[in-house]
Parts: sequence; C-alpha cells; structure tokens
Amino acid sequence: MYSKNDYIAVFDSGVGGISVLRQLRKVLPGERFVYYGDSANAPYGSRSTEEVRALTFAAVERLTGRFPVKALVVACNTATAAAIEDLRANYSDLIVVGIEPAVKLAADHHPGGNIGVMATQVTLREEKFDLLMNRFNGDRTIYKIPAPGLVELIEAGKGDCEETQVFLRRLLAPYIGKLDALVLGCTHYPFVKHNIQAILGPGTEVLHGGEGTARETKRRLAAADLLERGEGRVEIISSSSDGAMAELAKRLLEQGGRHGF
Repeated sequence: MYSKNDYIAVFDSGVGGISVLRQLRKVLPGERFVYYGDSANAPYGSRSTEEVRALTFAAVERLTGRFPVKALVVACNTATAAAIEDLRANYSDLIVVGIEPAVKLAADHHPGGNIGVMATQVTLREEKFDLLMNRFNGDRTIYKIPAPGLVELIEAGKGDCEETQVFLRRLLAPYIGKLDALVLGCTHYPFVKHNIQAILGPGTEVLHGGEGTARETKRRLAAADLLERGEGRVEIISSSSDGAMAELAKRLLEQGGRHGF
C-alpha cells in the first residue's frame, strides 16, 4: 500500500533526467523526490537494447529496495524506448511514467512542416520510436538526427564549452533554415537547448518532453489520491562512487532555469 509521503523516484543514465526533475518540481512542489543517475554505466545511447533493459531494471530494483516509492519516472528516452513496457508489466502496482520525444507536440504546432528528432542511436532505432514517428509523418517530413558523443560532453560538464559548440554546429549545419521544429529526444539535450536554438535560429522551435512527462505524473498521482502537499525535497544519488555526478546534478538543478527549461 502506497502513502502520499512516499518518494517519486526519477531515473536516468546520468544527469540528463535533471531536466525532467526540474519540470516535476514545478508542477509537484510538495513532493519528495529521489533522483538516481547511473553514471557508472553511462552513456546508455550506444549500448544494445538488452544491456539498457538490464541496467534499467537493476536501477529500479535498487531504488525500490532502498526507498518507499509510490511512482517511478523513467527520465531517460533511451531507457524508456528499451524497457518501459517491461517495467510496467513487472511493476504493475506502481505508477510508472516514461518520457518520449515531443513529436506529437511538434506535429501539432507545425502541420505539413519539417521536424527533426535529435536523439541517441538506441532511441532512434527502437520500434517504439518508429511507431511514434509513423503516427505523425503523414504530410510532415521527419528527420532522424543521431548525436553520438553529445551525452558524454554534457556528463563531463562541458555543455557551454567551445568543444560542444563546435560539435553542435557540425551536427546541425545541414538543417539550418530547413526545420520548423527540432525535438530534443534525449533528456540530456535541454542543457544545451540555448546553444541549439542559437545555431538554428528563431525560425525553428526547439521542444522537449519534460513538461508533458511532469503533467502526466501529476495526473496519475491525483487519480490514485497520492498527491503530497508537504515542504518538498530532493535527494540525489549515483551509481558512481566519486560523487562527481551528484555534484554536477545539483549544479544543473540549480542553474537550469537560465537555459530556458
């Protein structure tokens, strides 16, 4: 039996899910959150589906074994694509919310437009993404834009470094002036949203799925009569023993607002 003051567990392969946690705190300010970044095994985006699924289950088992958890938010597009259905089947009594690229939002905003989806290789190759894309490509053109290496730069705290600027300029050069919207299909990418927007220009809307995930989490908790209206708190833990990921996550949680998410 779950209690209102139980935790909402938020999981990502590293610090990317902090972009989702920021949105969750906005709509659920009275909740207790525990954030777990599996930095010892990051990045997930270049791993096989089977590896990602196994790592995701190990992380969830660690969280549910250590904390009283009333809801699980998989704040990782790669883990959601690889494991969300299996998680829901195995934790059928737990509220489980995943994140997916904001393709529907982009399609609604830009009927007949050109939409880019920037994500990890795992997310883009999964059947779950193909099903999502096929729902909306109709009179729209949807481009898959893999960004191998970007997660590692952000995990290293280099989001605002010249190295990352060069990476993004090279990656996005073919799409400048061609996209009506760019969907950020990895929860790490909102930390460089300001850089991406500057490269693509004001004519391209840059979207990500954190806000929708937060709203869905609140809706599910309300339906189960599990909303808490306490003081709110966040605990951050990591699979890495050196503490670097947790410190970076705390900084990003505090500083993310200046980057517009």
